[in-house]
Amino acid sequence: MLPKLEGFAAALLGQLNQTVLATVVRDLEAFQATIVARNDLSAVLTDTSISNVARGQVVKDLLTDKVSSEALRLSTYAATAVLAQEVPGSIDDLAHVARTLLETGEFYHAGLGLLDARRRVAGYADALLEKIDTENFTSIEDDLFRWARTVEGNEGLRHLLLDRDAPLDARLGLTNQLLDGKVNPVSLELARFTIVGGRPRDVVGTLDFLVNYVAKSRDWRIARVHTARTLDNASQLQLAGSLSALTGKNVELQIAEEPSLLGGVLVEIGDLRLDATTRGRLGSLHDAVASGKYLDSALNRND
Repeated sequence: MLPKLEGFAAALLGQLNQTVLATVVRDLEAFQATIVARNDLSAVLTDTSISNVARGQVVKDLLTDKVSSEALRLSTYAATAVLAQEVPGSIDDLAHVARTLLETGEFYHAGLGLLDARRRVAGYADALLEKIDTENFTSIEDDLFRWARTVEGNEGLRHLLLDRDAPLDARLGLTNQLLDGKVNPVSLELARFTIVGGRPRDVVGTLDFLVNYVAKSRDWRIARVHTARTLDNASQLQLAGSLSALTGKNVELQIAEEPSLLGGVLVEIGDLRLDATTRGRLGSLHDAVASGKYLDSALNRND
């Protein structure tokens, strides 16, 4: 299983009781059987010309109200997070690890290289951050940053947490002892999985990686909308829905009215900037005229 999907699955499946987990196993196995039986579905899921977000939306639309919410989240994430040609195999991998967890009570994490181990932790973070309000993200970043500095600056603590031969229960127990009740519950879960799913010698590095990862995740969850006129509720809902479809994430709007834009909206989310304002269009037209391109095209027309 790809590391990021493994981390996501560990976070989600680890929270389920036996009854719900059994349902998830059946749902995932049924979906995998459907992919094998339907060449048209397999062709869509493995089509490299379809964007990952669109592929995830296809799976979400297909499975909504037909499988458990947990199986829906896992399948949609798999379709979004892995390469197109690996989607069917990833669904099969999810069904396998879910059944293994159901039958043995264990979720096995193989040793990985540094980058893959961090990707596994990132997938775990995706599952936890998906369901919380963005207002909590800053406190989680602060918690993880302070914990990284604490581990970095305390020789005894660093010696235990970075010791690959130290019992896992001892490392997790000390983490709980020092953080439980003092940090956001999501921060504690991420600090714990840094030990479980990361590399022992990279605890501090993985914590710092998570600080940046949570910050980037927040940027993709908040759309800064600059509008020339007030947006009514219907327009806001439509815009939020469109941005969610574009990014594959639940998007919150931060709206600022700026009459100087003359008309339309300017949206900034993540590293995307979508300018549909009247001032933006006028600026583009001015640049085209100033460069001579518009004049050249007009003079060279064969009317």
